[in-house]
Amino acid sequence: MLKKSANSSSSLLELWNEELEGKSDFSNYRTKLLDLIRVIASQRPVIAAANIVQRINVVSGDANQTTKSPQDLDAMVGAQLGLETVVSAIFDGSGDYAKTDHEAKFQIHRTFEGLLQQLLSLKWTEPSLIVIHGHYLDSLGLYLRHYPDVVASVVNKLFELLTSLPITIQGPSNNSRQARLQICSSFIRISRAADKALLPHMKNIADTMAYLQGEGRLLRAEHDHLCEAFLIMASSSGIQQQQEVLAWLLEPLNKTWTQVEWQTAYLSDPSGLTDMFADTQFMWSIYHTVTFFEKALKRSGTKRSTTAPQAAITTTTATGYLHPMSSHLSWILPPLLRSLTGEIKAAKSMTISEQASLLGETSKPTKGQVAPADGLLDVQREGESKENNIRNWLRGVRDSGYNLIGLAATLGEAFFRCIDGSSVILALMENVQVMEFRHLRQLMHLAVVPLVKYCPAELWQIWTANLLQPIFVHCQQALDYSWSSLLREGRAKVPDSFGNLSGSELKVEVMEEKLLRDLTREVCSVLWVLALPGLNSGLPSLEQLGPVNRIDSSLKSLESFASSSLTGFLMLNVGTALPALRITVEVFSWTDSEAVTKVIPFCGALIHLAVATNRAELRQFVGNDLFSSIIQGLSVELNAVVSAELIGLCREIYLYLSDKDPAPKQVLLSLSDMKQEDLLAFDDCLSKTASPKEQKQHMRSLLLLATGNKLKALASQKTTNIITNVTTRNRGTVAHHGPSAEEEDRIGLAGLS
Repeated sequence: MLKKSANSSSSLLELWNEELEGKSDFSNYRTKLLDLIRVIASQRPVIAAANIVQRINVVSGDANQTTKSPQDLDAMVGAQLGLETVVSAIFDGSGDYAKTDHEAKFQIHRTFEGLLQQLLSLKWTEPSLIVIHGHYLDSLGLYLRHYPDVVASVVNKLFELLTSLPITIQGPSNNSRQARLQICSSFIRISRAADKALLPHMKNIADTMAYLQGEGRLLRAEHDHLCEAFLIMASSSGIQQQQEVLAWLLEPLNKTWTQVEWQTAYLSDPSGLTDMFADTQFMWSIYHTVTFFEKALKRSGTKRSTTAPQAAITTTTATGYLHPMSSHLSWILPPLLRSLTGEIKAAKSMTISEQASLLGETSKPTKGQVAPADGLLDVQREGESKENNIRNWLRGVRDSGYNLIGLAATLGEAFFRCIDGSSVILALMENVQVMEFRHLRQLMHLAVVPLVKYCPAELWQIWTANLLQPIFVHCQQALDYSWSSLLREGRAKVPDSFGNLSGSELKVEVMEEKLLRDLTREVCSVLWVLALPGLNSGLPSLEQLGPVNRIDSSLKSLESFASSSLTGFLMLNVGTALPALRITVEVFSWTDSEAVTKVIPFCGALIHLAVATNRAELRQFVGNDLFSSIIQGLSVELNAVVSAELIGLCREIYLYLSDKDPAPKQVLLSLSDMKQEDLLAFDDCLSKTASPKEQKQHMRSLLLLATGNKLKALASQKTTNIITNVTTRNRGTVAHHGPSAEEEDRIGLAGLS
């Protein structure tokens, strides 16, 4: 688990040397080691438990030693990751711990009970050791679920660790303050893992929180972390308990948040924000209020399926389910929307952390590290502390506000009918045309995608159409300009400000291209959402539509799909549809296979609509513009990874539209090496097989023949993405709304305020 460094001790076994193995692959290597440990622990739990405890005892050394060397701290962090993996493998349910024989259970219980008693007796006082101590305790969360008798001792120990550290109001580098926040995050992780084992101790935790707050020994950020843990505890006991806990936690916030005085003073015009920034304490109280609303939405309610949003909304409405946060949205949202309007230049300047992230110079934080929220936590340089504070506050409130709206949208009817849609759309879209790319991407990722995904069909006209039109119009123009610049001049021109980067022209070019690709993929993610099956339940499959030579009189009007297909609804709104269709055809020439991957389902939905309806304009677009663009996309070698899907789209267009419209055949005949007899032979081959696989193979062969083998995506055997000089990262196709496995470790702006 260790890598060789200047601090390394020759007495510790090291399996990684950066000089030999490289500097960038250690996290992947360590992940594979943990996977191996997980497999062994699931098969041989007794041996794994004994070995990890032995390892912890070796690396921890003398328990009475109050300080540790850097190499000892590294070894202790590695052992903690091993402990967490072993405990997870044994107790998380996949190994079915309940079926483990009695003797093995006894040995496992005794082993971890002994370790826990050691941890409870430790008296470490150094902040770095206290953080590791807290992580060792929260690594045992799943063990506590099965053996709840020791939960009270663990809770008391965490509070002891928290109060042993002094409260200091200083910069984000303060070790004690960061350690206190990490202990609070340990409460969150234990609440998630231990589940109902913590329920009997909720009153004790609440009383302790109230006592510490009354004594002035609990900062606002720490209090909010503990409240988040409290919400997780309540979520395991049912909706009624959640409602009671939310009422208790939100009542004091309601009194200040809804006051007209501060909104009038600070939110009526941009100069009001300047006045707020002069009141640092109030400024950060607003930030903490917004982020706590965000946490309350994340942690309450029941888990909802994300695969079929419309079906999920219908089901919850029909059964009378009401999310515990539903009754609070009416007073939370109006002041929040006022906070999101206004474009402030201070929020535009890019921080050093953001630049490093774009350049791929930062690695993902592991447990034990304080992670900045989306790179907001920057190094405070001399003379810039106040400016950075303001910039961080603006972007922190903005991103949390967007995420809060996105999370609220997942409530369905409860959200969309509790607030005027025009006020939300105005707040989100007011400054779209002057937004920098990274801001625009955050807006779409956190807010626009869930708003589109969860909007009830009867409200599409009010919400979805008005929301998407300004987004698509602006993004189509901005992306077209930036991609044209990149492909013609070798440099993407983006509106983002990189600050003062003297002598770093190449770095700026790399960051510009990364921002362009990120926004392109996010726009295509919106198109991906528009084609979700749950939002297009009324759209028949091509097989359901019957013979390919069906006459037009049996086709439906496009309007007949307006309430059962979001893609169909979009096509009826010309102002929104046109820029969306332009993006769709242009993306195939933009040399980004990930963006192409995201847009493929939308192309499929368009083909289905063109086949199912009698709308001549749509059929002409699909048979000519879309067909031509997909073939052009096959000339981009990077699209080799999705060439099979693109060939499938070509097959559907030709097979189902060529008898109804001359465009598909005209497109093929326009290819450089296509001959009439080749097309006739192709038609003959298609008529002799009903196998989609064979039809796709015929289409692939025809396209290679018709272009003189110039379609690089078909000729290439490569299966990896080699996008220029930009460091890529995997990301979900659409925004994920809800807690992730890592987020309990992310302290973010709480460490600054």
